[in-house]
Amino acid sequence: MVGASAAVRYRFEMIDSTVWRAIETGMTCDITTIGRRSGTPRRVEIWYVVVDGAIYITGTPERRDWLANVRANPAMTMHVKEGANVDLPAHAAEIVDPAERRRIMAEIRSAVGWYAEQGHSLDEWVDASPLIRVDLDT
Repeated sequence: MVGASAAVRYRFEMIDSTVWRAIETGMTCDITTIGRRSGTPRRVEIWYVVVDGAIYITGTPERRDWLANVRANPAMTMHVKEGANVDLPAHAAEIVDPAERRRIMAEIRSAVGWYAEQGHSLDEWVDASPLIRVDLDT
């Protein structure tokens, strides 16, 4: 986990190594959030990317219901589906600092070519894309 902070390394040492390996090598998971108006669980399939030992979820620049849900209630569940089948309680931390968003978005666009191919500039991604860090409750 090169580049990961001591706190991030400690958090992931608490997770079974098979599960962490599945997270590091996977890209698709489901997340369950709590509906901001309904209060009912909402499950969606989504991509995630591990950057410097932290799990991030983003998307193309547009409005997302899942982001509105975690803004209202950051508790969520990450359902790992590739390499392991496990449900991990977590909390979302929205990344709002422009410099941090730029650094993370640049890493994500570099790691996953699909994002860079969507026709949006890095500035558009930084300004208008959802971006959360998934903090696992371990």
